[in-house]
Amino acid sequence: MSNSRRKIGLALGGGAVLGAAHIGVLRAIEESDFEVGWIAGTSIGALVGSLFAFGKDYENVKDIALHLSWSDITKFSPNSYGLFSNRKMEKLLKKHIGNAMIEDANIPLAIMATDISNGTKEVLTTGKVSDAVMASTCIPGIFQPVELNGKLLVDGGVIENVPVSPLPEMGADFIIAVDLNAKHKFRRPENIMDVLLNSFHFTLAAGVNEQSKKANILITPDLGDFNYYNIEQCEELILRGYNDTVEALNQITNK
Repeated sequence: MSNSRRKIGLALGGGAVLGAAHIGVLRAIEESDFEVGWIAGTSIGALVGSLFAFGKDYENVKDIALHLSWSDITKFSPNSYGLFSNRKMEKLLKKHIGNAMIEDANIPLAIMATDISNGTKEVLTTGKVSDAVMASTCIPGIFQPVELNGKLLVDGGVIENVPVSPLPEMGADFIIAVDLNAKHKFRRPENIMDVLLNSFHFTLAAGVNEQSKKANILITPDLGDFNYYNIEQCEELILRGYNDTVEALNQITNK
């Protein structure tokens, strides 16, 4: 990478399968005048961000996404805390980045989770990547919480779905944030999964506006035509994320 490229903090927000658009965002940034110097991720943003922080480039992450199925990361395992377990996420991450520790990332990494016992924000910057990503992706009611460091953790989106706040503390003075839900069009639910996902993302909307104001550049890819759980949409989502990010970065460059 050229030394002339500006280092930025990158905040990758949550949005379930819509997170495939983050992969297109990474490609656009790789081709731009910006270099990612710090990453913060919430939920699916934590998964994509972790892979990138440990040396997987756009092509690598795209290949992983296009060969992924729900059975690779989840298992129907109902208990009093949730319908599914996402313990399989650990196997996925170990396959691609080994038994990695957050503090050993090539690019400094922060993963956002929420302590469901008291509603406090948990910014994970040390410990096993797989544990942190499992916690950050635990949508309440759908996935079972992860017990970590004596705390019961769920999706970081409950507190901060576009995780801008850790980046200045990590050293970033210029932040690009990605909000996957800004242009999402909610529709009448067709099943219980729609009900649960719509309900969860409605609760995120109010806080995101305040969070994203702290970013220097906010990328809001137009993902209104996509739903939260159809993995077959991944290739189109990647392309949409790429095209919308190129357009947004060009507007900034040409000002």
